Amino acid sequence: MRLLVLGGTHFLGRHVATAALARGHDVATFTRGVSGEPPEGARALHGDRDDPDALPRALGNWAPELVVDTSCQTRRAAEHAAAALGGVAGYAFVSSLNAYRNWPPGPIGHEDDEPTWDSDDDEYGPNKAHAERVLGAALPGRFLTARAGLIIGPHDPIHRLGWWLERIARGGRVVVPDALAQPIAVVDARDLADWLVQMAEQGRDGAVNATGPTGMTTLGGLLDLCREVTDGDAEWVPVAEEELLAAGVEPWVHLPLWLPREVAGTAWDVDTSRARQLGLPVRPLRDSVTDTWEWLRTTGRTPAPLPHRPEPGLPPELETRLLAER
Repeated sequence: MRLLVLGGTHFLGRHVATAALARGHDVATFTRGVSGEPPEGARALHGDRDDPDALPRALGNWAPELVVDTSCQTRRAAEHAAAALGGVAGYAFVSSLNAYRNWPPGPIGHEDDEPTWDSDDDEYGPNKAHAERVLGAALPGRFLTARAGLIIGPHDPIHRLGWWLERIARGGRVVVPDALAQPIAVVDARDLADWLVQMAEQGRDGAVNATGPTGMTTLGGLLDLCREVTDGDAEWVPVAEEELLAAGVEPWVHLPLWLPREVAGTAWDVDTSRARQLGLPVRPLRDSVTDTWEWLRTTGRTPAPLPHRPEPGLPPELETRLLAER
């Protein structure tokens, strides 16, 4: 079938295009054309989703039957996609847990029981919730919204897991939060991508919490796995949350994947029973970490920081100061 990937050259979108090609689809990607080429075998269409004429103009006579949307960031992008693609047989949309009004900190129960944002705020969570409503109305019974959590795997430009792998590989004393027992849940981009293609093929409808199951690992377990995979000699130096905050360490940014205790206790408590029923896989975490490390070593370079996102990782001068106090 003709499958359109909105996105398709960066991280999740690239894996979606690859999965769709592997499943025998005629694949096109629609991007602004500034982040590289799609996988070999996919046709590259270009345009700005905020322009109402860009998508119809790029599609021309190529009419998609299925859509996987990985790149919707604005309300205009959702509205223009709804106008242009309302006739497709299946549309899988990558939303976020941020679409929920009370996440973080959560917990999040069954998808149908949790309120989503309904404000006009031009922010990530409200924009995702708006996109869900607009696209869902245009595609009744054929629109699956995957409220994704933390996505990891090769080609990840956000570099949260990647930063930990590179820092731990350098070895020595490594500042870590004294919250290594905090839970964490992830989904591998490759698993999510293939599953999204299947959901579009099946014309599935409704919302799905698309992340790993509650209790799949802890922050400490993930960092220990990074140390094993990189074969490093890193030594953890736990620092109390209060001291980290007082020193100016930003949770999730300077120490990626770390959340303050009042958030971490419930943020990863998300009901994923529907995702499991619909076949979203749970890849062994070791495989995801190993493959991400191999990708980083193969490329030989740290991904360039994304626009409008803070660069992840503890600044060296801040790390030096924290270590000197211990």
